[in-house]
Amino acid sequence: MSYYSVNLPRYTIGEGCYREIPEKARFLGKTAVVIGGKTAMSKAKEKLLEGVKDSDVQILDFIWYGGDSTYENGNALMEQDVVKQADMIFAVGGGRACDTGKYLANELDKPLFCFPTVASNCAAVTAISVIYHPDGSFREYYYPKAADHTFIESSIIADSPGQLLWAGIGDALSKECEAVFASREDELSHTPMMGVQLSRICTAPLIDYGKKALEDLREKRVSYELEQVTLDIIISTGLVSNMVSSAPDYYYNSSLAHCVYYGSTVTEGGHRHLHGEVVALGVLCLLTFAKEFEERDKIAKFNLSMGLPVCFDDIEVCENEFDAMADKALTTTEWEFRPKKSGVTKASFIQCMKETNIYGRALKECLTS
Repeated sequence: MSYYSVNLPRYTIGEGCYREIPEKARFLGKTAVVIGGKTAMSKAKEKLLEGVKDSDVQILDFIWYGGDSTYENGNALMEQDVVKQADMIFAVGGGRACDTGKYLANELDKPLFCFPTVASNCAAVTAISVIYHPDGSFREYYYPKAADHTFIESSIIADSPGQLLWAGIGDALSKECEAVFASREDELSHTPMMGVQLSRICTAPLIDYGKKALEDLREKRVSYELEQVTLDIIISTGLVSNMVSSAPDYYYNSSLAHCVYYGSTVTEGGHRHLHGEVVALGVLCLLTFAKEFEERDKIAKFNLSMGLPVCFDDIEVCENEFDAMADKALTTTEWEFRPKKSGVTKASFIQCMKETNIYGRALKECLTS
């Protein structure tokens, strides 16, 4: 009989939470190398050093991760002596820095701690890394172990760029509709069933607290609303991801909304827009395809209130690029695990993007007339 393990995220959140590092690391190692983004490390460095001060944990160095989550950057980091010497990897920054850290720790079989400095995605707690080609286009998914612990320092999140929280809200909007849609035709066993049910709590906090959270972040103010949205984006969606991702057996972590994003990476305009920004538009495409028009109207109105896109004009993509986008979508894991009986084909995918474009344009026209 086969067996499987489910590793749920362990996390600490709040101001001053880096003081918990020595306690959480006490059985895992005494030396660490920090891998992260330049800005992220500059914001976290003093707090990290203060967090391990007078403890058995020593930070050996702070190293830039390379700027993108590519195998090339990860492999180059592996060759550095200080990385080889360190007991532990501390991944600091946004999704791509965390994904690089996960790849690095997994390949070197070292304990991993993640320190997200922005609330833009769930990479800090998931057992999946999004890997890109050096030219920035999507390459594939890599499946590492999840972080041993994640530390969310609220004051650093509150000091992050508002645009990244804004895009993080757009990305998290996809979790419920994609998990439910992708799993709709299957009989679910315990773990994916629990993940799909958990996905149903991911949308409401974004709509209830999203606008206030963004206002607070722009004022660099730690607040209840900001922490609730941060937990939704990083932890809630991450829990779902870890429970619904088990390729090649099943994969309900993302679906057509992310197909829209990965398709956009082959367009000129798509490169100028953030992951979550494009995914928020992809959510409207998925809901259009599924004919869930009431939910689409709710999300579209929320998108407009937040300045998130409702049509492809908003992300500078033209309809004559839809065919190339669909060709890219066909190469993704999301497409492989699409609900096939629901009629998801290249033609129907293109059609749902066209219909969403018409809908979004009309909605904007109605509001401005």
